[in-house]
Amino acid sequence: MAKVFRKKIIYDFDDAIWLPNTSEQNSIASCLKFHRKVKYICRWSWKVSCGNAFLANYAGQYNTQVVVNPTTIDTAYHRPNAVKKPDNGLTIGWTGTHSTTKYLLPLADILTELRQKYGIRVMVISDQAPAWHFHDFSFVPWNKTLEIQQLQQIDIGIMPLEDSIWEQGKCGFKALQYMALGIPAVVSDVGVNREIISHGINGLLCSNPSEWSASLRALVESETTRKTLGARGQKTVEEGYSVNSNASNFLLLFA
Repeated sequence: MAKVFRKKIIYDFDDAIWLPNTSEQNSIASCLKFHRKVKYICRWSWKVSCGNAFLANYAGQYNTQVVVNPTTIDTAYHRPNAVKKPDNGLTIGWTGTHSTTKYLLPLADILTELRQKYGIRVMVISDQAPAWHFHDFSFVPWNKTLEIQQLQQIDIGIMPLEDSIWEQGKCGFKALQYMALGIPAVVSDVGVNREIISHGINGLLCSNPSEWSASLRALVESETTRKTLGARGQKTVEEGYSVNSNASNFLLLFA
């Protein structure tokens, strides 16, 4: 297409797709992916669009025209809940595909302790129920039509990650979804999360179990802190990660 038909290709990716990342769910498909093709497509492309600086650094080895386009949130779609939630206790929530529920496992004991002490609810929104068992978590099947209403039931949003090279390529979509909805986000201090979150200002960054426990406990105990971080997080999205704020940067791909 690039050579024979002289087409200008814009190549966009928002994961470290040149790295093998095989799980039980995608082990068969992984054999067909041919991860090494990524560098060739970067080389053949007119421009490359990447979701964060880590991805852009990789693409920059093969193409001189690389544009960083961060994960962009439609704030007209992601809007805070205007209706007061029923007083049925606090909910700590997580959303994602079933293959990534593994990131929740290191928090299982912490969430159990918080549930027992404060009576919180733990909600997992996903396409499939987790394969592992966690006492008293609430599984909600992800639904495109009801997605925002589902997320609006969360009082504290979490995004735990491992700290490996694959996670460096992630672009923080979960955190940005929470923040756009005015939900305080507690995330692993990994990769692009460090760019999105300023600890204690618009969210909380955690590097180990004790920090996760302390951060979640502080938010559970303080409605004021939840509201403050939620409002600042929403402002962060509006100013730096919304469709409106990123429009001109996106259009650079076509200039």
